[in-house]
Amino acid sequence: MADYLFDRGVGRALFPDGVRIVKTRGRIRQVWLGDEILCSIRASDGFIVLNRKGAEFVHAALKPTRLRVVVSDDAAPFVARGKTVFAKHVVGADPEIRPAEEVLVVDSRDRLLASGKALLAGEEMIAFKIGKAVVVRRGFGGE
Repeated sequence: MADYLFDRGVGRALFPDGVRIVKTRGRIRQVWLGDEILCSIRASDGFIVLNRKGAEFVHAALKPTRLRVVVSDDAAPFVARGKTVFAKHVVGADPEIRPAEEVLVVDSRDRLLASGKALLAGEEMIAFKIGKAVVVRRGFGGE
């Protein structure tokens, strides 16, 4: 499923040897590595929702620009604290991003700021100057 959602080969990076799977009622709900949760599996559709460590693994496994939304340096601190990404702050995006896809939000130097759900296609994120582009699930810099 990870290869399908993110890209070929990401499954190996996201689920290394030693992961622990948590099931409820026979369905996979979470995947852990040691004492850190990598991801959750959304019950409604089986899609993968990344936590911080999982997002870091996916970020490292994907070539730059793939599934990335690049935000302006002005917006980066807010996004890292978990705030929504608005289209006017998007300076770059993978043109293959589709709405409802899990994406990585990065700054201009490809530092991982957050992960979230795309509301617009990649090309629309760049073209639009109003509205929400990504609903951030988890910001990775606001601790």
